[in-house]
Amino acid sequence: MQFAAVFPGQGSQSLGMLTDLAAQHTEIKETFGEASDILSKDLWQMTSADSDEAINQTINTQPLMLTAGVAVWRIWQKVGGCAPVAMAGHSLGEYTALVASGALDFADAVKLVSTRAHLMQEAVPVGQGAMAAILGLEDSQIIEICSGLASVGIVEAVNFNSPGQVVIAGETKAVDAAIEKLSEAGAKRAIKLAMSVPSHCSLLKEAASELSQALSETTFADAKYPVIQNVAAVNNALVIDRQTALSEQLYKPVLWVDCINNLAKDYTADTIIEFGPGKVLSGLNRRINRQLGSVCISDIASLEKALSMCHA
Repeated sequence: MQFAAVFPGQGSQSLGMLTDLAAQHTEIKETFGEASDILSKDLWQMTSADSDEAINQTINTQPLMLTAGVAVWRIWQKVGGCAPVAMAGHSLGEYTALVASGALDFADAVKLVSTRAHLMQEAVPVGQGAMAAILGLEDSQIIEICSGLASVGIVEAVNFNSPGQVVIAGETKAVDAAIEKLSEAGAKRAIKLAMSVPSHCSLLKEAASELSQALSETTFADAKYPVIQNVAAVNNALVIDRQTALSEQLYKPVLWVDCINNLAKDYTADTIIEFGPGKVLSGLNRRINRQLGSVCISDIASLEKALSMCHA
């Protein structure tokens, strides 16, 4: 097996996530403890609460998902999982990939994603921005319809997640208008997402410049594995290029289809293993390339399945 490791972003969080793994592997609670100490709030307790209100707030979701992915990766390393040919992460998951690759210290990443989340939330007041998933239209149709709504407001295609699934983002009134136009154009579904920030659109350009400052003050090391970044779907070997791509990711689209295809084409990956809760990326990846094997490590059974594939 030649596998690529991928790490999920916002939207994969859930109450009770990783409890099965936590019962047998101390890495889960230890990693959550590290992040909680840095942020002075109990992230693991949030996942065990009665309500998902806290874990769905951007300022909590981002460090939660970073921590979850790193914790599962640490287990994989401890149990002797084989090495990947390359890595990628979806949106926030790109930071997790950089930690797993050795390019970024975990503590530094926790601080960065916390800064990132605050900047994103402050950039667009709650209620003024929105995101929506559009199913069943060609990418070009969605881009054209969104660009035709400039007089209404900002709305852009921002996540190219799989063939036939694109996420749009922008000002709420423009997103609502786009949903109507895209539905008229034949979209199978146009669903408003429960996101408090319109990620990856030009409304976040100012926040990106502030994030760039935080990135420039953070130490990056050489990566053990190539990390395919969202903005151009390439591995940036130079630190400055890697930091620029992280900054630009706030206001430029996530080219996830290209990331997965390039992991197969350029790095000969025949299997994609997702590290962390949710299985969102595994579903997308199967639609992108059905020839690729796929598993999401989120509990003991899936960990054992991935290990068996690794040592087959």
